[in-house]
Order: sequence, then structure tokens, then C-alpha cells
Amino acid sequence: MGNISSSKTSLEEHAPRRSKGQMSREAILLAAAKLATIKGLVGLSLSDLAAEVGMSKSGLYAHFKDKEELELATIETAAIIFDREVLQPAMRAPAGTERLKAVADSFLSHLERKVFPGGCFFAAVSAELDTRPGPARDQVIKMLDNWLSLLRQCILEAQDLGEINPKADIAQVVFEVESMLLAANFLFVMRNDSIHLAQGRRGVENVLAQLTVSKASKQRRSPRKTV
Repeated sequence: MGNISSSKTSLEEHAPRRSKGQMSREAILLAAAKLATIKGLVGLSLSDLAAEVGMSKSGLYAHFKDKEELELATIETAAIIFDREVLQPAMRAPAGTERLKAVADSFLSHLERKVFPGGCFFAAVSAELDTRPGPARDQVIKMLDNWLSLLRQCILEAQDLGEINPKADIAQVVFEVESMLLAANFLFVMRNDSIHLAQGRRGVENVLAQLTVSKASKQRRSPRKTV
């Protein structure tokens, strides 16, 4: 396997000068986040991680007191990367359906660009932590809840703007959109074929198309002008 930590993806951009120890810690966590999408978070070997960043296992323990601390810090690092690569670009889109499409497109784009070599970090680690209670699982659940809340907020805004059916079942729409994105992630990782990313985009668009309010309906709902 190639050196996945050689990617130029960095947490250091525009940051104040840091100590050598801080930079080493960031390099370790970046490598850990990427390796976790291939080997799993629980199955992440300290030997593999040490080899990836070019240091001894004892060197790793100088930065993390135990495996749990490493796991939690890795999840936090992945959340920072996800925010930068997916959330921030999508938030530039106008509120409503355009922002929801931008969120979906940004998510699929980060898969295509292989920000993490094993696809979405949180999809990967959720699959292994779903039956493992503990701080790591709790942290991932919190991240997933925030993600689903974002999808929900986009749909609510679309309703407020009159873009989609005001009677739409929000929870069901969120479920269907998330299902499209997760399926695209799984199939793209398994087959390395971008057609599945295109299918994911079309799937989200199809969900929204079923909820779109026609111009005639909008006009009927608009208040009448008084003379």
C-alpha cells in the first residue's frame, strides 16, 4: 500500500506557528484518519500507524496515553477535515433545495477526490462501532446527528421558501437522501466506479423532484393582492 499520508491534505493551513510536537501529532492523526477508513478504527494497528508516519511505537505513545485517546483524537481530526472538505463549500449555496443539492454534491465530491482512501470516514467507522458502546461510538453518533440535522434544516428551509411540499414527511426525506449518499459511498468504494456517484446525485434529485411544488401551486398559495 502506498504512503497515504503523503497527500497534501493538511490541517496546518493558515494556522499559527506550532511546535514540532504539535506538527508530529497532526501528522499522526491525519494518517490515522485515512488508515481508519481502510483498516477500521478499532483495528487500527499502532505498528501500521508508526510505519506510516515513520516513527516508533514508543514515539506514538509520547503523543497519546492509550488507544482510546488516539481513537477520539482521530475522530475529531476526521470531523475537521469533513467540515473543510464537505460542509464549508456547501454552505456557500443559497438556502433551500440548492443548498441540499450542494451538500449532497460536496459529499460525493469528497468521495471522488478520495479525501479519505476508504470513502466517507464516518460511514466506515459507524459500521464497526454500531455495536461497540463507548466514547468513540458516542462521538461518532454526535457527528452523524449533526449531519442529519443539517439535511433536515435544508429541507425545512426549502419548505419555508415554498420549494417543496409543505406536508412532506421531513424525517422520511432525510432518510431517503442519506440512503442515496450512503449507497453511492459503498458502491464507489467497492467498485471504484464514478457511475455510482452520478447515480447518487440523480437519486437525491429524484427525491426532491417528487416533492417539488409546481408554479401553479405556488401561485394558488400566494396571497391575493387587494385593490
